[in-house]
Amino acid sequence: MIHIIYMSRAVRPLSDDNLRELLEQCRRDNARHNVSGVLFYSHGNIAQLIEGEAEVLEPLFEKISRDGRHSNVIRLAKRPIAARSFDGWSMAFHPLEPAAFAQFQDFFSPDEAPANPATLTIADSLLLDLLRQAVFGPEPAVDSQA
Repeated sequence: MIHIIYMSRAVRPLSDDNLRELLEQCRRDNARHNVSGVLFYSHGNIAQLIEGEAEVLEPLFEKISRDGRHSNVIRLAKRPIAARSFDGWSMAFHPLEPAAFAQFQDFFSPDEAPANPATLTIADSLLLDLLRQAVFGPEPAVDSQA
């Protein structure tokens, strides 16, 4: 089993409805191919970690690289893994209309994103944190005088 981590840019911004459709498509395709992972999206920036069998992920990544919805697809890591870190498919994004966010199931807002699983190597955990920051921006500074 392997995981692949990549970053890309959406050719056009995705609406909340586009993201819901993407999640549904990912669920169907990933269940069929036994692929799991996590995807971050905000303002056109995409970062994803996918995990599964190499014979499935390598052609999947090539398909993603050629997908017309992406540009500047850059593979940042491809490593063998002993176990999955993301058994369920998850997606985090900045909703365009925050009031409607509650209606989305199986999405989480960036401030609710869980900590990286302990099954990731230190290097991959750091890489995922950097990608999360690249997609969502830096966390707001904590006001120490409050």
